[in-house]
Amino acid sequence: MGINAYGIDLGSSNIRIYNGNDDSYMMEKNMIAVEGKDTLFAYGDSAFDMYEKAPDNITVSYPVVNGVIADIRNMDTLVHYFINDLCKGSIKPADYYIAVPNDVTEVERRAFYDLVLDSNVKARNVYIVEKAVADAVGMDIDVKTSQGVFMIDIGYQTTEISLLSLGGIVASRLIKVGGQKFDDAIKGAVRKEYNLFIGNKTAEKLKVAMRDVQHTNQSAIVYGRDIVMGLPVEKEIDTEIVFESMRETISSIIDSIKQILERTPPELGADIYHNGIYLTGGGSQLVHLADMIADATGLIVNVSEEPVATVIRGLNCIMREKRFASLARSIEETK
Repeated sequence: MGINAYGIDLGSSNIRIYNGNDDSYMMEKNMIAVEGKDTLFAYGDSAFDMYEKAPDNITVSYPVVNGVIADIRNMDTLVHYFINDLCKGSIKPADYYIAVPNDVTEVERRAFYDLVLDSNVKARNVYIVEKAVADAVGMDIDVKTSQGVFMIDIGYQTTEISLLSLGGIVASRLIKVGGQKFDDAIKGAVRKEYNLFIGNKTAEKLKVAMRDVQHTNQSAIVYGRDIVMGLPVEKEIDTEIVFESMRETISSIIDSIKQILERTPPELGADIYHNGIYLTGGGSQLVHLADMIADATGLIVNVSEEPVATVIRGLNCIMREKRFASLARSIEETK
């Protein structure tokens, strides 16, 4: 049965919105293209198609930076247009549930709440849900018990590491390391080893391609600009070199994981030892990442089957199931 409510997961790279009316969700790039000073040119996936290709009079940008809203005006515009698309042009009053990182300031947290109110989507009520809690619910974990749950969400620009118990967050850390850092490392390695300059999109494609060629020892084909000749070229890239370039970034994530584990109370630590770590987020799909975390911590690593959708799945359950209703709070209750 449909419910008149929406769940929103604002990522630095993608935005996901759950539509309770027809039990579906959409995912598009959290990106906007503006012509001149304030003329909307494109948004979502259409804007991403223009990224690194647009002329000077069109600005293509991400309104969310490092997990927080950096451009509230453009983010208001995006939310309005996405909701309008889901409603087929007829926006009706509804409740909104928005996932928010835990390790942010009160001002940044308030911005998520105000975003929905100010985006002209006829919000009746706006509820805040801790992103790590939504992640856990989305992985079918009963977060309302006293067992310790260790969540790691690796996104595009940030990684959120959280220890949960009794529906709340015991300890957490948000670090500015994610898929973008992997892409930057790949670009640097390709430039150094092959004298080839590649864009962010190509680096991301190369990162994804590594999953397909990891067991075949094949090279990956990329296109870029030869630094010496200055001409467009095609080159074969050794994926082992690409992976080695990302080790330092992976190590920084593992160091932060260990720091939270060191702050874990002994009784919750026992739960984590038995149940393991839960890994999600788009960056969790990086080849060998789960194995490296397991080796470094000595713990089981449970990887989400739908890493890009765990938050939105969790919001779905919180919106629909009464037993999870207390996990959604108003902005006053989160203070």
